[in-house]
Amino acid sequence: MTASMTRASATTSVVLLATTPACRLPCAGGTLLDRINDQLSRLPVRDVQVMTPGGGAGVDLRGIAKIARAATGVLVVLPADLVAHTEALAQLLEHPARGSAALVSSDAGGGPLRPPVRVEGGRVVAAGSSFHTVPEANATFRGVLQAGGADLASLGDVAEELADLADAGRLGPVTPVEVVDLLLVGLVRAGARVRAARLGPLHADRVTGQAGADTALGRLAEVDEEQVRLDTAIKDRDGFFATYFVSSWSRHLVRPAARLGLTPNAVTGISVALAFLAAVWFSAGDRGAQVAGAVLLYLSFVCDCLDGQLARYTRSFSPFGAWMDGMADRLKEYVVYVGLAIGYAAGLPWSDGGPDGIWHLAVAAMILQVVRHGLDFAFGGSRADARRIGELWSKPVRSLLEASDGARPDAPRKGVLRLALAMERESLARWLKRMVVLPIGERMALIAITAAVFNARVTFLALLVWGAVAVTYQLAGRMLRTAR
Repeated sequence: MTASMTRASATTSVVLLATTPACRLPCAGGTLLDRINDQLSRLPVRDVQVMTPGGGAGVDLRGIAKIARAATGVLVVLPADLVAHTEALAQLLEHPARGSAALVSSDAGGGPLRPPVRVEGGRVVAAGSSFHTVPEANATFRGVLQAGGADLASLGDVAEELADLADAGRLGPVTPVEVVDLLLVGLVRAGARVRAARLGPLHADRVTGQAGADTALGRLAEVDEEQVRLDTAIKDRDGFFATYFVSSWSRHLVRPAARLGLTPNAVTGISVALAFLAAVWFSAGDRGAQVAGAVLLYLSFVCDCLDGQLARYTRSFSPFGAWMDGMADRLKEYVVYVGLAIGYAAGLPWSDGGPDGIWHLAVAAMILQVVRHGLDFAFGGSRADARRIGELWSKPVRSLLEASDGARPDAPRKGVLRLALAMERESLARWLKRMVVLPIGERMALIAITAAVFNARVTFLALLVWGAVAVTYQLAGRMLRTAR
């Protein structure tokens, strides 16, 4: 049986499995069911359908199949006996990627309420249950499963097939406790791309008795959810300069910016304005103006980092904001090139490329950056197209009756690519690998330092030399990945 409660105009619907006795366990303010319902009321959920005990796992699975086939948007399935941080639920329900995802913990010690999974490349590639085993498991599933709109039909088919198998006793003594675990197994084996939403320091535990519930609730109080939310707003795979010279202190601006009501797009606008001011100062050409321009350019980059941090902290994501951020980065960089070249020319004629060919150098640096960005976007687009075509032509369907899932999505890597992956595990090598591609943080630092200490000609020559190395490295990496 299900009961539906409409909440908002969001695109996410929730099936809340109140099918186990534990969901009626008392806690502060009511029961565990009341608690999780209250948490969902604070998240962007369109409606909540509460499924009550109705005759076993097969009946529950058929109910979910019916809901999935009628659903539009995103569908989340979670058990009401889950004791979790609200922030943990938000990692799925408020994430900008609206595809399929599962809440997992890096703790590889599986158990009856923590089935093992294997995560590779940020995806769940194998999932387990009391019947299905997972070789080389490296994480555990924590009971929250999200199906994106593209996978709703697969979820419905999987749930129906699992119901038939459960009723026939072909999956062993399956109980309603395992319904969401089985759905994850089925979705992964049907070939769906299930993102692994990692808990990190947060907690999400299913319970069976009062003692377990009290312990789980006590663990929640040991974690500062607000601090975790701020920490996760800061990129953990950023460039060296952004990590150590910007994010190390810009994180303290995120909460004040949110309290002031600033939007990520507004911060992007401030970043663009500061870059234009930097270009104006650079165009003056004297040493004091060069230093002032360098400081303004650094502050512009701080705002460039802050807009993303604020977007992740407030979860104010939009396609327009992402496009605006990318376009603003290009605009700021190129207008600074112009300002530097004007300042170096100091009013002299532009003929023959200006003094020391400064305009030729500026245009060459701009073209090189355009080529680099073109390589990135073209490669990303080709990979996305290839993945879509591959999924349409050859979805890897695996039987739900196979007890063990030993399939590995990637063949062993050899040569230079294996060396690159090994380098990624070493701290110094990892940073060098990120810096060699001359990301935007390193570019802004290079421009600011060389302009303040030397002059625009040195700036452009440094950009061209480092940029050429970056293009060579990127091309080699792209060809190796494409060949693999």
